[in-house]
Amino acid sequence: MALTDVVIPQPGDPRGGELTAVLGVPEGPGPFVPLVVVHEVFGIDEAMRDHLERLTRLGYLVVMPNLFSRGGARRCLVATFRALRAGTGAAFDDIEAARQYLLARDDTTEHAGVIGFCMGGGFALLLAGQGGFGAASINYGMLPADLDATLDGACPVVGTFGGRDRSLPGAAEKLEAALVARGIEHDVVEYPEAGHGFLNAHAAGSTLTRVMMKPMMGLGHRPVEAEDAWARIDGFFRRTLVG
Repeated sequence: MALTDVVIPQPGDPRGGELTAVLGVPEGPGPFVPLVVVHEVFGIDEAMRDHLERLTRLGYLVVMPNLFSRGGARRCLVATFRALRAGTGAAFDDIEAARQYLLARDDTTEHAGVIGFCMGGGFALLLAGQGGFGAASINYGMLPADLDATLDGACPVVGTFGGRDRSLPGAAEKLEAALVARGIEHDVVEYPEAGHGFLNAHAAGSTLTRVMMKPMMGLGHRPVEAEDAWARIDGFFRRTLVG
């Protein structure tokens, strides 16, 4: 199993440039369940590649579009967060292009899932209610201001949060309540001793950034909680996408 750098075509996109991505294809003939993976705020780093490798080993055909690939991270970061707040924009176009890229292959199943981390978790939650995806995994992603409207007609959702992440106070409880109220299939867990980014076995961001963010977010890998979370995510996708 190896990850491959690819270019996702977007005919007619007025921005120009190339939408780059990382692709992971499992061994064997398939067909495979396709997953679009949305990276965190630091882009496609070692931590995100580790997640791609894990999902590929689990048997998913994955692609992670680089939302910062056209214009560089500094300029694109502003536009990406603007899209996240608005629920529309170039970042959503890039994610949709990635979904179409997967479904156009002859070795994928019919329904794609989406999984996101940190900033990407916020995108995955918004995408859950926009149609197109059969299931969504939100990992310590921010909740939108209008959570109720976001979740109307949403696909099944698996959510993972850390109790020591003070940047998302009560997020798991709020998300759980909104999903229950709408009868949406879900699995939402907050791990009391975990913080933001606890699934990352590799440190993300610069040392200075981690030092500054740790008091608020409780950063740090939690191996036991991480393994439980990955088992939940895998089981949820198999229940909601494989059939």
